[in-house]
Amino acid sequence: MTKLIRGFTLIELIVVILILGILAAVAAPRFIDLTGAARAAALTGLRSAVSSAATLANALQLAQGLAAGSSVTIEGVAVTLVNRYPSQAAGGIDAAVRFDAATFQTTGSMTFQVTTATAPASCQFVYANAVGTPPAPPVLTVTNTGC
Repeated sequence: MTKLIRGFTLIELIVVILILGILAAVAAPRFIDLTGAARAAALTGLRSAVSSAATLANALQLAQGLAAGSSVTIEGVAVTLVNRYPSQAAGGIDAAVRFDAATFQTTGSMTFQVTTATAPASCQFVYANAVGTPPAPPVLTVTNTGC
């Protein structure tokens, strides 16, 4: 009886390795740049938290029947209001929302930035006071071109 030995030739193995190398070269850059997308997602999450905190403060103020210029207490912290929403000054929206100080920083009049971004000024959003009568919700202007 003759026994056939079957296997791959050297050429077939080289072709497979070459194809895997090309796939790795094309796919690797997509996986390497995930940190920028993660920073942008974290910024979006904080923006949503700030929006929710502003809405909560407004609802508390209305439910308690407080005057328009008063403050509300959220989790034991007094939050200063302007036009029935948290103020952009210190003691306003920064007191109403909880965020990780190692990940985010506030500058100026409530500009929230991602601290680990390459250019924090390009990975931020600005909280602006509510305006109008009745007041419109606060405006959140996002810049995420450099996350």
